Amino acid sequence: MSAIILDGSMVHYEALGRGRPIVFLHGWVGSWRYWINAMQIASTSFRAYAIDLFGFGDTSHDPLRYSLERQADLINRFLEEMGIGKVALVGHDLGALVGFSFIKQWPKSVDRMMAINCPLEYDALNSRMRTATMPELVEWLAARTPEATSALSDVSKTDPLAVSASMAGFQSSNLLASFRDYEVPSLFVYGPNDPAVTPPSQERTDSLPTHMHQVNLEGTGHFPMIDNPTQFNRLMTDFLALDSGASPRELQMKEEWKRRVR
Repeated sequence: MSAIILDGSMVHYEALGRGRPIVFLHGWVGSWRYWINAMQIASTSFRAYAIDLFGFGDTSHDPLRYSLERQADLINRFLEEMGIGKVALVGHDLGALVGFSFIKQWPKSVDRMMAINCPLEYDALNSRMRTATMPELVEWLAARTPEATSALSDVSKTDPLAVSASMAGFQSSNLLASFRDYEVPSLFVYGPNDPAVTPPSQERTDSLPTHMHQVNLEGTGHFPMIDNPTQFNRLMTDFLALDSGASPRELQMKEEWKRRVR
């Protein structure tokens, strides 16, 4: 286990590979652990980091640091302390919101963003996501497979306050009100079978600016990286392989993704 002390609090992370940096940010249900497979794939070309946010996994529990802004500050401080420059971000639900909060404050620090099952408004979150206990959420959202059980084995370490505080902050903030104006190339990925997060409407998808794009991974739910790791990892590597500054819409040029683009 690797850890760093940031402003008196322990932050747990894991790292693999060499090359340009990529940071994986987990969601409300889980920890760094469900990124293991994606990290292994990314590490062939990147230095892959996965961080436990405050209140999750083995990172310190500190209710004063559970807001989206403070979680984003964790990422900024981590990059500073580790001497990491411009990064690619891969974030899942909460992790995607933290990623966009980071972009809002430090846009020049991010080369590209992959946002998985990211709610674009609070109402896109199923009410059960906001009220159920962590074991209930795992039962509801994850397949009963050995892979899913292992990937979500840190769920019991989650501080429920970290979940409720970040959701309350998301509800009251206007974080994504101007997300279209963020100039960072961003790929939105959704599992059509996800019961927790409703994907954006077709109208909203069609109105995305040219540096943003959406792909739906057929047959996946709330955890595309667990439900179909081969499909997810291929999309991830294709996105990461784009030239810096390139629009993710260039993925449409690849026949494999044409069928999956909304």
